[in-house]
Amino acid sequence: MKTDAFALRHIGPRENDLQHMLKTIGVDSIEQLVYETLPNDIRLKAPLALDPAMTEYEFANHIQALGNENKMFKTYIGLGYNQAIVPAVIQRNVFENPGWYTAYTPYQAEIAQGRLEAILNFQTMVIELTGMEIANASLLDEGTAAAEAMALLFDVRTRDQKKNNTNKFFVSEEILPQTLSVLQTRSTPIGVELVVGNHENFDFSADYFGAMLQYPGKFGQVYDYADFIAKAASNEIKVAVAADILSLTKLMPPGEMGAAVVLGTTQRFGIPLGYGGPHAAYFATKEEYKRSMPGRIIGVTVDTNGNRALRMALQTREQHIKRDKATSNICTAQVLLSVMAGMYAVYHGPKGLQYIADKVHASAATLANALEKLGFQQSNTAFFDTIVVKADAQKIRAIAEQNEVNFYYIDANTVSISLNETTSIADLNAIVGVFASANNTQTTTIEALTETNHFPENLSRTSSFLQHDVFNKYHSETALMRYIKMLERKDLALNHSMISLGSCTMKLNAAAEMLPLSNPQWNNIHPFVPLDQAQGYQEMLTKLEQQLNVITGFAGTTLQPNSGAQGEYAGLMVIRAYHQSRGDHHRNIALIPSSAHGTNPASAAMAGMKVIVTKTLENGNIDVDDLREKAILHKDNLSCLMVTYPSTHGVFESAIKEITQLIHENGGQVYMDGANMNAQVGLTNPATIGADVCHLNLHKTFAIPHGGGGPGVGPICVAPQLVPFLPTNPVIATGGENAITAISAAPWGSALVCLISYGYISMLGADGLKEATEYAILNANYIKEKLSGHYDTLYSGEMGRAAHEMILECRPFKQKGIEVTDIAKRLMDYGFHAPTVSFPVAGTLMIEPTESENLEELDRFCDAMISIRKEIEVSTLEDKNNVLKNAPHTLAMLTNDVWDFPYTREQAAFPLEYIAENKFWPTVRRADDAYGDRNLVCSCAPIEAYMES
Repeated sequence: MKTDAFALRHIGPRENDLQHMLKTIGVDSIEQLVYETLPNDIRLKAPLALDPAMTEYEFANHIQALGNENKMFKTYIGLGYNQAIVPAVIQRNVFENPGWYTAYTPYQAEIAQGRLEAILNFQTMVIELTGMEIANASLLDEGTAAAEAMALLFDVRTRDQKKNNTNKFFVSEEILPQTLSVLQTRSTPIGVELVVGNHENFDFSADYFGAMLQYPGKFGQVYDYADFIAKAASNEIKVAVAADILSLTKLMPPGEMGAAVVLGTTQRFGIPLGYGGPHAAYFATKEEYKRSMPGRIIGVTVDTNGNRALRMALQTREQHIKRDKATSNICTAQVLLSVMAGMYAVYHGPKGLQYIADKVHASAATLANALEKLGFQQSNTAFFDTIVVKADAQKIRAIAEQNEVNFYYIDANTVSISLNETTSIADLNAIVGVFASANNTQTTTIEALTETNHFPENLSRTSSFLQHDVFNKYHSETALMRYIKMLERKDLALNHSMISLGSCTMKLNAAAEMLPLSNPQWNNIHPFVPLDQAQGYQEMLTKLEQQLNVITGFAGTTLQPNSGAQGEYAGLMVIRAYHQSRGDHHRNIALIPSSAHGTNPASAAMAGMKVIVTKTLENGNIDVDDLREKAILHKDNLSCLMVTYPSTHGVFESAIKEITQLIHENGGQVYMDGANMNAQVGLTNPATIGADVCHLNLHKTFAIPHGGGGPGVGPICVAPQLVPFLPTNPVIATGGENAITAISAAPWGSALVCLISYGYISMLGADGLKEATEYAILNANYIKEKLSGHYDTLYSGEMGRAAHEMILECRPFKQKGIEVTDIAKRLMDYGFHAPTVSFPVAGTLMIEPTESENLEELDRFCDAMISIRKEIEVSTLEDKNNVLKNAPHTLAMLTNDVWDFPYTREQAAFPLEYIAENKFWPTVRRADDAYGDRNLVCSCAPIEAYMES
C-alpha cells in the first residue's frame, strides 16, 4: 500500500473491493465501464499534461514555502477590506470544523436546524444594525450585493416608472471603485443607465428610479444622507446604501434615514482577508420587497407538533423555479462565513461590538490629531475609521513600504489611511513615524487613544441593537464553544455520512487541502496590496489557472467569479463582448434545453439575452432536430447554446459534437455548464466536445467544501477567441486586453479557498484526477445496479450506464400514497441526507455518490434505500399514519410516554442494525413551509409573537 499517495486517501473504494463492484455492475474492468459510459469520439487521446502528484507532506512543505513569499505588511488600504481578529474559539470550532464546513445547503430543514439557527442570528444582526425589516442569509461580496440592490430597485419600480421605461440609476462617486465596476457590468444588459456623480448636486429628476450611496464614503468621509433620502422618496426614487457594518454600532443606521436597501460586507466581523475572499455580504430591505429579494431567507415556522422549527422561506422566489423570469441567478450564499460573522456578534455582544468600534474610531481620531501636530492636513470633516492626509504620496509610499506599511494613495498629494480592530498604539506610532520621516521632523509619541467622536451628534446612533438573549449570554469561550457544539449536533454533515446529492458533488474536503487556510501568510493579505507583496498568491493562482486550462483543454481562465452562478454570468458576458467586438450587437438569442439548471435561463436573462427553450427527447437527451430547427431559425441573432455535459439527467449524450458544430455553423458560441465536470476530468473535456467556454464549480469537482451553502468559486475557462474579454478589476488590473468590467469585487474573487483546489489537483496529479473520475462513475453505477429491481433509473446511456449520477423514478409510489418528500424525510431516520429531490424531474431522486465514498458506505446507503422500498410496498393510499409519512422520528417522539403509531419505536428509529452504532437524531419533525411563508419571521423574535390568531 503506497501510504504517501494522496489518491489512496481521497478515493473511497479499496483495491480489494474493486472486483466485487465490477462484478455487481457486470463489467470486467473500469476501462470497460468507462468505454460503455462515454462516447469514444470524445475520449482524450493523451494523459493530462500536469506536474507529477505531490504527497501530502510534500504539498504541506510546498504551500508553506509559497506562503512565505507573501509579505506581511501592516495594511491600512481599506476600500471595504479591513484586517479583523478571528476569535480562536470561532476559528477552531467553525472555520476549521468539518461539522460546519462539509454541510450542504439546508434544503432538508429537519437535519439542518443548527446551521439555520446560526444564519438566523446573522440575519437578526443585520436587521438590527441596519435598521431594516428583513435580511437574507448573505450574498457573495459587497460589489455583487450592490448589483443585486440595483436589480431589486429596478424590479420594484412603480407602475408609472415601468410604463415610462424609467431606467436611470444614480451612483454616488463616493462608491467603492470595485463596486462601481460590478454595477457597470450588471447594469447595461438589463437596460439600466448608470449616472455617476456628486450626491450633493443630484437633481432628483423623474428619469431616475433609484440611487446608491456609500456610508461612510470610499475614503472615510461620513455624510448625513437623511435629506437626500427624504427628497428621493418624495420623487419616488428609492435609495440603496452600502454601509460599513461596524460603523453602524456608532452611526445612525440607514434604515432610520429611510433607505430602501442597505448592503455591505461582514468581513470585518471576524473573517480573514484572504486576498479578497470568501466573505459574507449582507443585504437588508423592506418587507414589502421580500419576493424580489435575492438569495435565501431563513424563516421561523412550526413543525408537525407545533414546535418552533427553522427552514428556508419563500422558496418560490428562487431562480430554479422562476428561471428566465428571475431577477437574480443567485443560488448560493456565503453560509460558512455568515455563520462566522454571526458568531462574532454572538461572542462580543452589543457592548463588545461598541467597544471594538470605539477603539477603531478613537485610533483614527488619535492618528489624525498626531499627524496634524506634525503639520499634515487631515481633510475628512467627519469620519469613523478612515482619514485622508495631504502629503507627498510618492515620498510617503517609499518610506512606508520600507517600513512594511501599506496606505492607499488617492493621488500624488493625498494618502488615505483606514484603521481596524488589530491596530495598536504601537502601530499608530509607526504610522506617525513614517510621516515624520517624510517631513524630516521630530516624531510625536502617542501614549493613549483620544475619546472624542469625529462625526456630527445628529448622526450618532441612539437606538439599541442585539438585545436578544443569544447576543448576551455566550461571552466566555466555554459558553460559546458549547453553543457552537450544540448547534453542530443538530446538523447532518459529511463527517457523519454520505451526502449523495446529484448535481452537487459532495466529495471529501481533505484536511491536507484545508490546513493552509488557517495560515496568516495566506489569510491576512489585503486584495489590493502591490503585486510584489503577494508573490505566493500570484504563483499559486497562476498555476491553478494553468492547471484548469490543461484540464478543460482551453486557453485562458479567470478565477474572479465567486460562485457557480457568477461563473455562468461571466461566461455569457464574455460571449456577449466577443460578439460585440465583431459588430454582432444583435446576437442575443440563448438556446437552452428544457432540462437545464434553473440558473442557466436566469443568467442568460441577466446577460441581456432572450431565452429560447429547446426540447428534450423521452430518453432525456437533447432533441437534436428541434435544436437544429431553432438554431437555423435564429441563426442571424444566435448568441449561444447553454448545455450541461454530461447532461443533468446523468448521461453522456453521444450527439454532443454534432450539437456544438451545429451552433458554430449558425454563428453562435457554446457555453458548457461545468456542474457535472466530476465525470469529465481526465477522460474528456469541454474543448474536446466543442465548447467555447465553461464555468467550473470548484466547490464541487475540485473539492472546495460547500460550507452549508457557500463558499463557492466559479471560474470560467475559455477558448482562444474569448481570452481577450476575461474580466478586469479597477484597482488591480486582471483579465484580457479587451476585458469586460468586474464580475465580482476582488481581482481574484475568493482567492483564499483556491488553495484547496490547487492542493487537490497538485496532490492527485494527472493519474489521480483520472482515477477519481473513473471511481465516481464506478460508484454511481454500483449504486444503480444494487438498487435495480427496487427502483427504476429514469435515464441511462446507450449501453445502459449512468455517468457519475442517476435519477431514480419515484412517481409510481404515489399509488401507495408516498411522495418523494416522504422518502427524503425517512432517509434521515437511517442517518442519511436525501439525494437531490425533484430536480431535474419532479417526483424523482437524483443520486451522486462521488469517488470519495467507500464500499461500506455505499452498501449502507443502498440497504437504507431498499429497506425504504419495502416500507413503501406495505403502505396504502388510505393509511396516512405510517412510518414514511411520520418521518423523521425525533428523540422526543421515541422517549414520549405516549406512542400512537401502528409500528414499533424500533421500526421508527432503528430500522436497520447499523444505525444503532451511529444514530443521528433530527431535532424537529417536518417543518411547515406554508405556515412559515404565511407568517414570515426571519429574525430571533420568539415564535409566540407571530402565532396565527
